[in-house]
Amino acid sequence: MSTSYEETVAAAEAVLRRAGVRGSATARYTPLSGGTYNTVVRIALDQGCDWVLKMPPSAAEGLTYERALLAGEVAFYESAATALDVGVVPRVVHSETGDGAGTDPYLIMTACPGTPWHEAADSLEESERTDLRRELGQIVARLHTVTGPGFGYPAEPWGPLAPTWREAFTAMTAAVLADAKRYAPWLPRPIGEIGAVLAAASGVLDDVTRPALVHFDLWQGNLLLAGEPGDRRVSGLIDGERMFWGDPVADFVSLALFADMEDDTAFLAGYAHAGGAVVFDGSVRLRLALYRTYLYLVMLVEVEPRQAGEADLAWARSHVGPQLVAALKDVESGLRGDCR
Repeated sequence: MSTSYEETVAAAEAVLRRAGVRGSATARYTPLSGGTYNTVVRIALDQGCDWVLKMPPSAAEGLTYERALLAGEVAFYESAATALDVGVVPRVVHSETGDGAGTDPYLIMTACPGTPWHEAADSLEESERTDLRRELGQIVARLHTVTGPGFGYPAEPWGPLAPTWREAFTAMTAAVLADAKRYAPWLPRPIGEIGAVLAAASGVLDDVTRPALVHFDLWQGNLLLAGEPGDRRVSGLIDGERMFWGDPVADFVSLALFADMEDDTAFLAGYAHAGGAVVFDGSVRLRLALYRTYLYLVMLVEVEPRQAGEADLAWARSHVGPQLVAALKDVESGLRGDCR
């Protein structure tokens, strides 16, 4: 959604009035960049509150799973707070997710301290990076101890949570394939072929019997670091809007985006130290290939409803396209029993 600074601030002011926030007339608003869907504004109030406001597009085209992102984000923060240290995830202050409210949805949350990991990445010494990956592994392991009431995305248009992971993930992939038919993006293989590969491997999903809390977007832009160089810590997990209840292994896809999680020994050491159990056997590798396929499909399809520019379209083809091809080959390899 493209809006001017004045329009963004006016919309934020209206939300604070709806929420009954005292002191909203003297609040200071700073629109934030970096997001690809919601409008995000940082709000400073005279009483010392430091908040972040999210507002989705009012009447935008989008993928099926994006229709209730804020409801999922609220669910993520409230659920994650039961397992993580105070402040590592934002605290929900006010929200209306649109479920029968009759008004435009919004989410107001506390701001986590720190700056995005990718902005500090070039300044990290290898020893500090190793320590941070180990710490992150411990945090994610604790996140994965949270168990949901069922499998899948928690809000409309999905309906009740599914009783099995196979049923939930099949619905998730069917939705993005339907989006692909609707928006006709460039894909490196035909939609029907992709669907057939996913369906052939769906039996391995029955190995997942507990619906864990999954963030599914833990790339470095959604991980905050705070502290002085050489003594930084992971200070925030943000943008939990793409969460679902499912296989904890699915989080490894964005944690090692375009790379191999098995190579991230520091993260895996921290994950194991905090009780995270993962063995990279044939089942786990095949499931990871399925989740990589799903994420890369989302990334390739979403460029159409978002009306991406030529540079972004070219990047999707040159970077994401080969990753989808490789993930599908890994699914097919796993079906043949060729996993390492």
